[in-house]
Amino acid sequence: MSTIVETKTRELCEALLEEIKTGGIRSRIDTFLADATARGQYEKVMSQGQALQEKQQQGQELTPAEIAAFEGERDALLKNPVAAAFLDAQEQMHDLQSTVKKTVSKTIELGRIPAADELTEGSCGHGCGCHEH
Repeated sequence: MSTIVETKTRELCEALLEEIKTGGIRSRIDTFLADATARGQYEKVMSQGQALQEKQQQGQELTPAEIAAFEGERDALLKNPVAAAFLDAQEQMHDLQSTVKKTVSKTIELGRIPAADELTEGSCGHGCGCHEH
């Protein structure tokens, strides 16, 4: 990588870190990590969700009791303000990463800096990893 690209990449990373800090993202993540109850709720919901998804992928039907138990745990998680703030911070981090990735990909694809409307339309390219399936 050329020196100028390395320098500009470092500047971008510094700007991202500042955005994460000033936007409160880092503090919400740190608060969550320090809260054993919120972390436990989160881990339980993630584990239950993964188990239910695996069961479905194996062609097994989910019982109403399993679904209700998961929904109850998820609702409790979302009612916990520390966990809800963490989930919001996670989404903001994802959006930030996605925006940077899409902008860089489009710049390389187009050979110029993309206009705002070019970033909101269509795909940012195959293999970019920003698409939900």
